[in-house]
Amino acid sequence: MNIENTQSQMRKGVLEYCILSIIKKGEAYPGDIIEEMRGAGLTLLEGTLYPLLNRLKNAGVLTYQWVESSSGPPRKYFRLTDKGRDFYELLGTTWDELATGVNFLIKSDNSK
Repeated sequence: MNIENTQSQMRKGVLEYCILSIIKKGEAYPGDIIEEMRGAGLTLLEGTLYPLLNRLKNAGVLTYQWVESSSGPPRKYFRLTDKGRDFYELLGTTWDELATGVNFLIKSDNSK
């Protein structure tokens, strides 16, 4: 069995929630999102992040604005929409239920 594939699938399952958690704190530049994820011990590549941000924008969960940069081209900063805040709350409820159930199962004594 390929553990790397299973690990990758587990990470993908919570990626949106993690990214939205970062953006919920305030407008976020993709480079800052990657750095914050890295600081939490979670690897996130640009090639994974940008398509996800675009998909969430197209779904109305995120919006963005261009901000001029003194050190290069303008930067795109993302923020949650009202729909995005509602979606984030639903993901939080789902995460809490999932984590509770998983923790119950892995901590229960299944040896009989």
